[in-house]
Order: sequence, then structure tokens, then C-alpha cells
Amino acid sequence: MVEFVTDSGKFIIEIYPDDAPLTSANFIRLINKFHYDGLIFHRVIPQFIVQTGGYTFDFTPRHSGTPPVQNESNNNFKNVRGSVAMARTSDPHSAQSQFFINIADNLSLDSSASHHGYAVFGKVVDGMSTLDAIAAKKTHNYGVFRDVPVEPIRILSARELQKSLCKVSVVNATRISGRTENDCSKRKC
Repeated sequence: MVEFVTDSGKFIIEIYPDDAPLTSANFIRLINKFHYDGLIFHRVIPQFIVQTGGYTFDFTPRHSGTPPVQNESNNNFKNVRGSVAMARTSDPHSAQSQFFINIADNLSLDSSASHHGYAVFGKVVDGMSTLDAIAAKKTHNYGVFRDVPVEPIRILSARELQKSLCKVSVVNATRISGRTENDCSKRKC
């Protein structure tokens, strides 16, 4: 599980390492590298999603330094309220660090026989009211970005609550990065 502390409150995400192993390993690796600390929710659409993972308060991009993750949207999890999924470009295998939380059921984001969906890799288990409050914030357009909260909403910290997921990072380190070194070898997991 991962706890996010934001300007608007806290929420906790349960990760699905058995059902989305590559996505989960990538996400936990970024959590343990403090990638999300200080980033903002840059896309907030009521009754749809809240998105984060790529920009600081002044819209400076924060690159993850990780390769794109193979799309795991065929894992039978749906983009329903409270589910957590990877954001990506039109390339279904382009997800790196940005993710979103579904504020409503968004089944149009699921995979089908004709297209890849958005890979669900977890769910909110506590703090959905925090995310509902974020989704209700007033938004505007900012340069090329749409649906940006007028008042920035920062992630103050994102921390893994269960170190058992570290094993997922080790097992999948080579599948994601192509390297044999594992990220947990220097930490007590």
C-alpha cells in the first residue's frame, strides 16, 4: 500500500502486484525514488478523473527516468470509481509515471477486443473523500493544459506502507529496465 499526503488531505492506494506486475513494480520504484513528492494534480475533471505524476507547480516536467511500461490493461480490472490506472499517450505502451484515479465509473477506458485500455493497477482503500474534494476544485486552462486546478494541489509525500511490495520491484527489475541489478539490494526491504 502507498500513502499519499497532499495539500488537500491523505489517501491510501492498494497495489495489485500479482495482476499488474510490471506496472506495480514501476510505480513502487518511483515511490521509493520519491518521484511523486512535490508534483501536482495537473488534470482534474469532476465525475471523471484526477491525474498526477508528471509536473511540478510551475509545470516543469519531472521525467521518471524509467522506460515505458508494457500495457497491462487486459488484467480484468475495470476503470471504476476509486480504481487507479496508468496515464499514457495514444501509444498503449507509453505509460511511465503519470497515473489517475477514477472519480466515477469510466468503462470506456477499459480494454476491448479492438483497443488497449488504461491499465488499472490498484484502488483507493482510504481517503476517497480527499480525491472527491480535489475533483471539485475550480479549474482553468493553463497554456496547452486543460482542467488545471486554479490553486495548485501538491503531493507532499508518497510513501510505501508495506515493504513486501519491494519484492515485486526486485523480481520485475530486469523485465522493466533490462538491467540485472535490483533496486532493493542496498535497502532493507
